[in-house]
Amino acid sequence: MVPIDPVVPAGRLATPPHPELSLPTGHLLRPWHPDRDAQALLAAGQDPAIQRWNLLGVDSLADARRRIQRMHQRRQTEQAVIWAIARTGADSPAIGLIGWRELDLAGGSAEIVYWLLPEARGGGVAVAAVRRLSQWALDELGLHRLVLCHSTANPASCRVAAKAGYALEGTMRSALLHADGWHDQHLHARITGDA
Repeated sequence: MVPIDPVVPAGRLATPPHPELSLPTGHLLRPWHPDRDAQALLAAGQDPAIQRWNLLGVDSLADARRRIQRMHQRRQTEQAVIWAIARTGADSPAIGLIGWRELDLAGGSAEIVYWLLPEARGGGVAVAAVRRLSQWALDELGLHRLVLCHSTANPASCRVAAKAGYALEGTMRSALLHADGWHDQHLHARITGDA
């Protein structure tokens, strides 16, 4: 059997500095900072919409700081890479989160996850962030297939996926357990070469 080379070589994500990416909305994707962003992560953990769709629970500022440290550790081990979404400016705290989980560098795939705090919703920030991070993952990191999954009961995420160029591929039945029971999920994807 002929071995298949990894799509993205190991070490490619862990070695360079965590990139900062500008958005056309005047926002920036940047690494999370334990002190500056812990309050935003705690607020997200208390927000009903974020809790419902992202299953995020954060109990305290100390818990938020631990989670931020874990984000950095997961990038170093190339399991995930997570950015804070913030307004452009030196000391602007996070207003959202976006990143890649289920990261498979050798196989060239990852799943995008994101959320915004209530004050950041409705202005196109999520679409801009998903587009920019997808461009980075395909063109700069070198992944081949990106997926975006969401509950079929969450039409806002379906709109973000469509506007960001993720084609709907189908419905995964009873795919994720939420607080109110099992949800079907839409599976959207972008691959190298998609418009």
